[in-house]
Amino acid sequence: MNSFFGINIGVRALTASQVALNTASHNISNASTTGYSRQVVSQKASQALKTGDGSGMVGTGVSITSIIQIRNVFLDYRYWDQNSNYGEWSAKSGTLSTMEAVMNASSDNGLADTLNSFISSLEELATDPGGESARSSVTAQGESFCKYLNNMAGTLQDLLDDCNNSIKSKVDEINSYAKQICALNQQIYKAELDGSTANDLRDQRTVLVDKLSAIADIEVSEVSAGILSNGKADLRFCITINGTNLVNHFETNELECYKVSDGSESDGTYAVRWAGTGNDVTFSGGEIKGYIDLCTGTGAGGEYKGIPYYMNQLDTFARTLAKAFNEGIYSDGESYCSGHAGGVGSDDSTGTRFFTYDGISSAELMESGSDMDSIYANITAANISLSSDVANDVDKIAAASVSGEAENSDNLSGLLEIFEDSGVFANGTPEDNINSILTTLGVAVSYSTQMESSGKNVLDHIDDNRTSVSGVSTEEEAANLVIYQQAYNAAAKVISVMDEVLDVTINSLGANW
Repeated sequence: MNSFFGINIGVRALTASQVALNTASHNISNASTTGYSRQVVSQKASQALKTGDGSGMVGTGVSITSIIQIRNVFLDYRYWDQNSNYGEWSAKSGTLSTMEAVMNASSDNGLADTLNSFISSLEELATDPGGESARSSVTAQGESFCKYLNNMAGTLQDLLDDCNNSIKSKVDEINSYAKQICALNQQIYKAELDGSTANDLRDQRTVLVDKLSAIADIEVSEVSAGILSNGKADLRFCITINGTNLVNHFETNELECYKVSDGSESDGTYAVRWAGTGNDVTFSGGEIKGYIDLCTGTGAGGEYKGIPYYMNQLDTFARTLAKAFNEGIYSDGESYCSGHAGGVGSDDSTGTRFFTYDGISSAELMESGSDMDSIYANITAANISLSSDVANDVDKIAAASVSGEAENSDNLSGLLEIFEDSGVFANGTPEDNINSILTTLGVAVSYSTQMESSGKNVLDHIDDNRTSVSGVSTEEEAANLVIYQQAYNAAAKVISVMDEVLDVTINSLGANW
C-alpha cells in the first residue's frame, strides 16, 4: 500500500461527487424537456484490499458503475397502446362533430326546416293555385331546398377529401418517424458498445415512439441478438405494424399510399401498402385507422358508418323524395298517387317533373335511364335541382288535376299528403327519414366523443404515472445539489489532509534525517 493511497481514495470521492453534481445539474436543466427521464448516478464501494498482516481488508473508496435513467418500460408500453386508441377516436370525434355542425342537427335552419319551408309554400299555393306570387314562392323554396342538399353534400365531400388527404399525410409522418428512430438506433448502438447507456438518445427515441403510437397501432420490442464483447446484451430495437417490421433496428420498411380503383364505393380513396412488397396494411388503431374508417365506412355488413354512409343516406333521401314527388312512387316501388307528372299546370301542361338533376328538363330526365330506378339513380344530394321546365316557367307547376281549371288544387293536395305519409320511406315520412339520419349521426358523435374523452383520461393517468417515475423534481434535485456539494467539499478536505500528511512525511520528517 503506497503513500498516495489516501489521496487516491479522496480523488475517487471527488470524482464521484463531481459526476453527481453534473448529473443533478443536467436534470434541472431538462426539467421541462419533453420526454426527458430523470438520471441518477449509480455507484458502489470499489474493491477492497487485504492488509499485509492479514488483519482484514482496507476500503479503496467509491466507483461509479453507471448513470442510469429512471424509467418504467411497462408504463411506456401501456402509454403506446392507449395512445393509438385515443388517436383513432380523436380523429373520428373531430370529423363527426364537424359533420353534425354541417348538417345542423339542432339548428333552426337545418335540412328539416328547409323542407318544412318548401312544404309551407306548397300549402300557400294550395289556397291560391292561380297566384303568380305563390307559384314563385314554391320555386324559390324548392330551389333553396335543393341548394341546401347540394351544399351539404359538397361539404361532406370536402370532409371526405380532407380525411383522404390526412391518410396520405399520416403515412408520410409514419415514414418520417421511422427514419428518425432508425437513425437514433444507430447512434444509440454505437454509443453503448463500450457498455455505457445513451440515456438522452433513448429519451429522444421514446418521444418519437410516443408520436408514432398516436398515428398507428404499433408493437415495440427491444430484444437481445447475442452478447457484445463487453458482456452486455446486443439489443435490437424493432417496431411492427400488424406483424410486419416498420423499423428493424437499422432498417426501415416504408409505407406508401395508392388510390383505390376497383369500382367499389372506396374508389378514389387512399389505401396503404408496404412499398417493398406491395402488400396492403391493415391498421387496428391510431389516427390513420380513424381517417380510413371515415373515408371508407359505408355501414354495410356491420362496417363503420363513416362519411360515405351519410352521403349515401342523403343521396337516397334526395332520389326517393324526387321520385315520390314527381311520380308518386314510394320507396317500396309502388305508385300511390299521380305525382307532379300526373298533374296539370296553369298553362295546361302535363308530364312535367318538378325535381331533376343538374337543372336538366323533364324530358332529359326521362331519357337518362331505361326505367324508373335507373332514371332516378342519377339524382344525388349533390346534383338535385328543379327541372328547367319549372325553374323557367312557374306555370308548369302542376297544382291542378284537370286542365282548364285555374283554381283547381287537387293534385297539389295529393303532393302535400306525400310529406305526411309514413310509407314514402322505409322508416317513415320524409321528415322521419331526416331525423333518422341526424339521430344516427348524433349517436355516433356522442359515442366517439365519449371514447375520446375516456381514452384521454386513461392516457393522462398513464402519463402522470410515467411522470411520477421519470419526471424531474427541481426541489429534490436542489436538495441533492446540497448533498453532493457537501460530499464534494468533504472529499476535497480528505485530499487536503492527505496532502498535509504527505508533506510532513516527505518534507518535515525528511529534514531531520
